[in-house]
Amino acid sequence: MEEPYLTAAEAAALLDVEVPSLYAYVSRGLLASHADPRDPRARRYRREEVAALRERREARRHPEQAAPRALAWGEPVLDSALTTVAGGRLWYRGLDAVELARERTLEEVAALLWTGDVGAAGELFRDAGQRRPPAGWLAPLRQLGPLERAQALLPRAASADAAAWDLRGDAVARCGARILRAVAAAVGGSARKDAAPERSERERRRGAEPAAGPTATALATAWGLGRRASAARALDSALILCADHELNVSTFAARCAASAEATPWDAVSAGLATLRGRRHGGASLRAEALLREAASTSAAAAVGERLRRGEPLPGFGHPLYPAGDPRGAELLALASRVSPRSPPLKAAQRLAAAVADLLGERPNLDLGLAALCAALRLPPGSSIALFALGRTVGWVAHAREEYARGRLIRPRARYVGPPPADARGGAS
Repeated sequence: MEEPYLTAAEAAALLDVEVPSLYAYVSRGLLASHADPRDPRARRYRREEVAALRERREARRHPEQAAPRALAWGEPVLDSALTTVAGGRLWYRGLDAVELARERTLEEVAALLWTGDVGAAGELFRDAGQRRPPAGWLAPLRQLGPLERAQALLPRAASADAAAWDLRGDAVARCGARILRAVAAAVGGSARKDAAPERSERERRRGAEPAAGPTATALATAWGLGRRASAARALDSALILCADHELNVSTFAARCAASAEATPWDAVSAGLATLRGRRHGGASLRAEALLREAASTSAAAAVGERLRRGEPLPGFGHPLYPAGDPRGAELLALASRVSPRSPPLKAAQRLAAAVADLLGERPNLDLGLAALCAALRLPPGSSIALFALGRTVGWVAHAREEYARGRLIRPRARYVGPPPADARGGAS
């Protein structure tokens, strides 16, 4: 693995400048320097930050090449104060997302992303439970999958929300609390009636509708996990780790909708539609399938058979986390704490060890979600339901930020088709 830090000479060479120019970049705030523990007189520079600065310089020199690269894990295309990936960690408004998942509730993290203040959670969610969708709205949707239920429910809930078109910042945050409750009500009906033995007969008759209260507790009840505090806490942490991941494809779709001044409900609907794509949220379902394969045979055999068929290994590796996705590691640790003897968890651990040994890849968010859901004995598809519910927080946050930006997202396309008729000498 490459050394994460560079000396001044190495950083200057990578940027193709002299060392004094490197120092000028630091003084102008374009690059950060860090103390070198081996030499208190020297400074060092993060390799990834130097590489990013080099890419920005190249983009300015060759703008015609910058846009295509930016669309595929390239340079940032818009400003955001919400989330970043830096130093191999995920940060929400400058706070480590894994630490937040250990110490905060989903509602507090929602308040942080929506307003910048975790203390605003009490006010934002004070009456959100009283305004959840009526049970009668969900009854006809029970046979649908969790995302399909949310997609069907949200337009109806939006039409009943008289404040939906109030796009001021505080109003959007309050609307976000209502949306989160609606999405929780929709995805909470995905549990089988035999999902967990401790589920009460009263809960069975309720039809798996989340009760009022914290989102994770309501979801645990709806999914038949009873009142187990450890299960609710694990779900809360998982939802927080799913809350945002800077400008992924579903978030960009939500921002595009918000830039057109669609309501927050519509922005979340745009995110949900995109999340269902096989290259996005669909990765969670494929990770579940791989985990089931590993549980039914040896992990090494499951991995080897995938490789023999030329198929990818879902749930492993991530372009933004070359040293390993901290979300995946934390979710596996959560699964181990909540159900340490679970056979599916043991299968996930064997699978992670086999992939690390054969390919050097580590689990990402998708495998972590699949492992946690399997350890909790939730039905297939629960991982994408958790993903969608958690990511709803991020979609609302990005919509709020986009309303404040006040400009339509409208890129131009580089035309590569046949020349227009006039350019060919006219058309008859």
